[in-house]
Amino acid sequence: MSKKKSDKQEPKSAKEPKPKKEKAAREDLVVFAFRLPATDRDLIHKAAGPGKATKFVHAAALAASNGDDSAFKELTAQARSNIK
Repeated sequence: MSKKKSDKQEPKSAKEPKPKKEKAAREDLVVFAFRLPATDRDLIHKAAGPGKATKFVHAAALAASNGDDSAFKELTAQARSNIK
């Protein structure tokens, strides 16, 4: 009626642990946040494109603070192409 297990399973051999990867040194980062109306947030998301709003605002702030007109013009060109 019920079958007996005659074969015993062999114990599994212990796996060797993987060597730990060394993490690259990370720059000490801080958070910079500001409040804005939801309509402005939506405009930023639309201008930056899908999933790129943070990078867009970061680049715009740095370009403005460094007086980098060419970078700022590139961002506005990107915004124009995304808004169409």
